[in-house]
Amino acid sequence: MSENKPESDSIQNPRVTWEGCSVLLDINDGDRLVFARLSAGSTLKIGNKTCSLQPLIGCPFGSLFQVESGKEKPYLSRYSPPTEENNVLDERGNQSQEESRDNRSIIDNNQAQSLTGEDIDAMRRQGATGNEIVEALIANSATYEKKTQFSQEKYRLKKQKKYAPKVLLRRPVSRSICEAYFKKYPARIGFLRVDALSLLLSMANVTANSDVLVVDMVGGLLTGAVAERLGGTGSVCNTFLGETPYPMEIIRMFNFSNEICKRTLRCSLNDLCSAQNGTGEQVSQHEDVSTVESQSNEQTSLSASTEEVHLSSENGAEDLVPENELSTISRTCKAPKAGDKAPKEVILSWKGNGFSSLIIAAPEQDAWSLVKDLLPFLSYSAPFAIYHQYLQPLTTCMHQLQLEKMAIGLQISEPWLREYQVLPLRTHPCMQMSGSGGYILSGTRTYTSQS
Repeated sequence: MSENKPESDSIQNPRVTWEGCSVLLDINDGDRLVFARLSAGSTLKIGNKTCSLQPLIGCPFGSLFQVESGKEKPYLSRYSPPTEENNVLDERGNQSQEESRDNRSIIDNNQAQSLTGEDIDAMRRQGATGNEIVEALIANSATYEKKTQFSQEKYRLKKQKKYAPKVLLRRPVSRSICEAYFKKYPARIGFLRVDALSLLLSMANVTANSDVLVVDMVGGLLTGAVAERLGGTGSVCNTFLGETPYPMEIIRMFNFSNEICKRTLRCSLNDLCSAQNGTGEQVSQHEDVSTVESQSNEQTSLSASTEEVHLSSENGAEDLVPENELSTISRTCKAPKAGDKAPKEVILSWKGNGFSSLIIAAPEQDAWSLVKDLLPFLSYSAPFAIYHQYLQPLTTCMHQLQLEKMAIGLQISEPWLREYQVLPLRTHPCMQMSGSGGYILSGTRTYTSQS
């Protein structure tokens, strides 16, 4: 009964966390991104402090927490920003136009701060909060009043992140998961940017009650995004070459219900071809290569997790820590597992009706070889979309499709995204942005005499 209760609560109110759910913890406004599974014994290390994640259970997504120094150990407390903060920022932004002072006379010689490290440690032993330490640092700074209003805000924010870090409780959805992986470890998702992911779903016309055929070699992100958009209707078929499925560990972070997990199935390309009455020989030449590549993908995933934990031990931060590495006690709360093998009845249904759309994100495979084998499983006039990090494989695939007259409306799109910093009198494009979000080949399958 205790195992079914969190699932039912998640269905009734998915905006509130429950024990056993996956969350995305945004520490200090994107400085660190950590995936965690909430339980009574799960912990999170922030700097040299280890805090329990139990206070996060039962809180709505979007809640903000602050690390406080307790008498026994640090803990996370709910933080509500003051309502007058925005008004103060606006007033400071308007006043900055009339100010004549600047930072030219300030010399950075590490002598402006009179408060020493011993004094800060003494304040902590006396039970001072992080905000009190920040105010004490500002009061003992000789150059703080000489700085501009913008520099003062930067100084305050820098000290706030060090002595009073904040943790934002984010809901793991396709957008937040894609942004987190693209920011910290883009190679694990094939450099798939969030705008390219949304464009894939739109060009493939993924809507309710659709049967979507997916080739996902980006860790399960694409399969999870499709299942999230379907919302428990239709079905998702994650197909693979050979006998070993591609790893899809990212899909466990979506907090899917049992209904969505039941509709997210796996089926090898050989099983799909066997339903087409003896066409399984056409993919036999890919079996050995795909098996070796899938095994190498699993080894790469494991080595990547090890590398992330190793880097976190060196830098004192955990960037994109896997759920199974965050806490050993949290393993007792398991989420419903998606990706079961498709039964024969469902495969025969796919054979009779055909898939309504096809999405491919396989950077390590030849695009034309995959499309040539998978396009016959689509129903006529069904759309398809293919993602690749580079342009040349998609142009070759597009040329072959035109020669074979297998599709119409072929086009290659390059998504373009620019992120802006929006602050009073400081709105401008961000200084560091991704140069390319990959390319997408889209089209519609047509009827030919060969098909």
